[in-house]
Amino acid sequence: MEIGQKLPEVLGLDQDGKEIRTSDFKGKKLVLYIYPKDSTPGCTNEACNLRDNYERFLAKGYAVVGVSIQSAESHKKFIAKYDLPFPLIADTEKKLVTELGVYGEKKMYGKTTMGTFRTTFITDEDGVITEIFRPKQIKVKEHAQQILD
Repeated sequence: MEIGQKLPEVLGLDQDGKEIRTSDFKGKKLVLYIYPKDSTPGCTNEACNLRDNYERFLAKGYAVVGVSIQSAESHKKFIAKYDLPFPLIADTEKKLVTELGVYGEKKMYGKTTMGTFRTTFITDEDGVITEIFRPKQIKVKEHAQQILD
């Protein structure tokens, strides 16, 4: 996905099995943040930074939704442990991350594995992508500030 394109209409099912659609956010800007794994240090820092600034996002007309390939059960534990106020999509079949182009080969410590690239898509009130934060740009402890600036 690139700037100027619309997000897919069906984003997936959240931690409670509720279908999340792009049209659910009509009239709001959306922060769709994709992260590799629940309860890992970087992902926890990112989620907590977004949580701590959640009221600022709401005040500026944004909705926040997280996405990873973990199960709804994993997401429920992550939400409960860190008191996250926004839904997390359980993309266990990797449909959305593949469609968004944020799933593929990763190299870490000389090993090649398949995984999710930490990426954040910002949309306008009509679901059109206006900004993309790629993995090397995202500072997990300051991500909210990066988005709101």
